[in-house]
Amino acid sequence: MRQKSDPSPIDLFLAPLARIAQKHPLIEGLVFWGDDDGWSDQPSEALEPEEIAFYAEGLLLDGFHMDWAHVTGTGDDHLRLCFWQDGSPPADPVGQVLASGRWTGT
Repeated sequence: MRQKSDPSPIDLFLAPLARIAQKHPLIEGLVFWGDDDGWSDQPSEALEPEEIAFYAEGLLLDGFHMDWAHVTGTGDDHLRLCFWQDGSPPADPVGQVLASGRWTGT
């Protein structure tokens, strides 16, 4: 019988995000990009729940960094997915965060 392999560090990081997306089938994943000038004002795209972990995994495998947060109190709950390439992320005040995580590569 084939043994299931241990989850990768990226899989472990994204597991809470995937659970939230499964638990809330109408939640959107709003993608924001950051750089030395700060965060974009508007999301670059809105992802369906089933796309969120897959989209994030691809960028993490390509070496991007990520902050995610389950945000509420801003009119609608959503998953805020913030990606950047180099250095530390700029600070970004948001609504009430229910859960969050950060990936800064291996």
